[in-house]
Amino acid sequence: MRALIRPALTLILLLCAATAQAFETRATAAWVYDVSTQTVLMDKNADQPLPPASMSKIMTINMLFEALRDGRVTMETAFPVSSRAAAMGGSTMFLQESDRPTVNDLIHGMIVNSGNDACVVVAEGLAGTEEAFAEQMTQRARALGMQSSVFKNSSGWPAAGHVMSMRDLGILAKRLITEFPEYYPIFAETTFNYKDRAPANATNRNPLLALGVGADGLKTGHTSEAGYGLVGSAVQGNRRVIFVITGLATERDRAEEAERIVSWAFRQFAEKTLVKAGQRVADAPVWMGAADSVGLVPAADVRLLVPALVQESATAEVVFTSPLKAPLTAGTEVGEMIIHIPDLPDARVPLVVEADVAHGGFGKRLTTAIGALRARYLDGQPAS
Repeated sequence: MRALIRPALTLILLLCAATAQAFETRATAAWVYDVSTQTVLMDKNADQPLPPASMSKIMTINMLFEALRDGRVTMETAFPVSSRAAAMGGSTMFLQESDRPTVNDLIHGMIVNSGNDACVVVAEGLAGTEEAFAEQMTQRARALGMQSSVFKNSSGWPAAGHVMSMRDLGILAKRLITEFPEYYPIFAETTFNYKDRAPANATNRNPLLALGVGADGLKTGHTSEAGYGLVGSAVQGNRRVIFVITGLATERDRAEEAERIVSWAFRQFAEKTLVKAGQRVADAPVWMGAADSVGLVPAADVRLLVPALVQESATAEVVFTSPLKAPLTAGTEVGEMIIHIPDLPDARVPLVVEADVAHGGFGKRLTTAIGALRARYLDGQPAS
């Protein structure tokens, strides 16, 4: 039988929590995520496949970072520049066919200059052709859990069927931050001018980097179809927030909306320790055990985001299969505590057995059996 009970522990912080102040974004699609607590703070059309423009370059960058990690290339590896790459329009790092840029050059060219030419060089250098590379990008995206992404090229150049969702871009951003800490700081660099050819294109377009809000990446994007978008991340104190927006009307709108979202994410939520590791939250009955019940506790501190304003209460409940069957070993997961915070996804916290519970002795087994028989007999009697 599944038991659903209120926790024995009063979660004072939770019961004083409230909904966050509503945030209405001007973006047509958005996704905001708190990394440390793995909490989605905003989801607006986040799974809708949309043209990502240059924001899809971070998938090309991911593919190159993986090649570096696997030892297929080094930062000093030089790639040739094809006529196709050199002829790319839009944002470029002004490569010429006679150039042999290094992987280090190309990473900076893609991140800081948003170089379409650099992306084609990387694609051809790793896969032979850009078409083959785009297929590899799509396959890799599926393996990484990015279910709404399909790539037709390496740069985000407008192409039918080249799409990503805001959630997929956020998943990818988190990967670049957590899996490649040795390379991620490049996203915070503000200038790169390959062979002094790009004075008008040498500045990173990320509007948050110079605002002192903790921003350290990732990538802007713009086409007439997609509008203005940004995959961004910022750190304040012990918290990191990743956000993705798209569909803004102007470059200024993008900058303003990105700053508003960062301020909202850090000001409207606070990370709190709600329950300490080992703190009992419920008592579970035990079948045929040396003890009649056992405490249920979280194995680790429960740290969650809670809204900063006090307006509405939140609730918590404990779910487990009752009764637990002896013997039981301390630390064994047997249930979960589900914490409901208004306007945020439910938090599900695994609960473990607080202490060992051995099989009951002969006397315990006898009294349990007698009790079970008596209950069965009484259940079969007609009501008086």
